[in-house]
Amino acid sequence: MSSFSEILAQEKPVLIDFFAEWCGPCKTMAPILKEVKEVLKNEAIILKIDVDKNQKLAAKLNVRGVPTLVLYKNKKIVWRQSGVLPKEMLVNKVKEFV
Repeated sequence: MSSFSEILAQEKPVLIDFFAEWCGPCKTMAPILKEVKEVLKNEAIILKIDVDKNQKLAAKLNVRGVPTLVLYKNKKIVWRQSGVLPKEMLVNKVKEFV
């Protein structure tokens, strides 16, 4: 398994979904992300990170609410948004950085 920094170092944009099992909006976001992954195929990496299991990382990145989506390109945060977002918006946002 790759480390977090190794994943971020790749050429492709990396979309991270910070979520929690108990979070209702996170459950709504899950199938949307699945559709985004199907549309983008290998153009981007999509990761789901459970904030309860990765509290240090969530704190380091100042994740205060879930779901929070963070888009990285070349190890830098290029976009960040909290809440449930539509598939089209996510696909278009990621494609800006492909």
